[in-house]
Amino acid sequence: MIRRRQFHALVASTGVAGLLSTGGTGATAAGKHPPARNVVLVHGAYADGSCWSEVIPRLQAAGLTVTSVQNPLTSLADDVAATNRILDLQEGPTVLVAHSYGGSVISQAGLHPAVRSLVYLSARAPAPDEDYGALAARFPTPPANAGLIYQNGFGSLTEEAFLTDFANGVPPIRARTLYAAQGRIAQTLFSERTTVAAWQNRPTRYVITTADRTTSPALQQYVAARMRAKSIEIASGHLSLITHPRTVANFILDAC
Repeated sequence: MIRRRQFHALVASTGVAGLLSTGGTGATAAGKHPPARNVVLVHGAYADGSCWSEVIPRLQAAGLTVTSVQNPLTSLADDVAATNRILDLQEGPTVLVAHSYGGSVISQAGLHPAVRSLVYLSARAPAPDEDYGALAARFPTPPANAGLIYQNGFGSLTEEAFLTDFANGVPPIRARTLYAAQGRIAQTLFSERTTVAAWQNRPTRYVITTADRTTSPALQQYVAARMRAKSIEIASGHLSLITHPRTVANFILDAC
């Protein structure tokens, strides 16, 4: 459970007191625009584009054109390039959504002219040139970190860490399927820095997962407040897009 007294003390000490309201709409108001007709989904580490399979049909049923990016996870630049290639194909305003590490990708790619707004799910949300690892180190260390093993320049979670910490709350058969499709990450991926923060210029939303064992819920609360994002909390592990797809899909639809 998050110790709110400690969290509020940290927020006050880092100069973002007063940003804790969940009713914000990001750095830029949405204004009056035609609704977005496209959604682009960006997965994070230890995953691939199929992790959105529970969310995609719900968005499609609402009449949206949906594309799930396949990040190579070889570098931040490679993942941003893969996302931009998909954004270049969109016709009309687009909501750009990211899970976990994918938040770094959309923070860099989100200034693309097609992007109307941003949605972060348990995601990184770095400021320009920020050492995000140093920021994360100021919050409780999530259990999944202990299961990250690197070999030959690429890393993955052990099966125990994946099933217990990354996919906690996911039915075991589905969790083992996700483990089989786990995306390996370059050893330098988490240390790379963004040069811009699209959330400073786009309406932004954030899903905080309070039972998360991969990204500290307190860190999620902090970055959501710092972004002035409209946020919700879900009693979910890291994979809310699988365990709570209806809630996640509705939150994305509200951003359109």
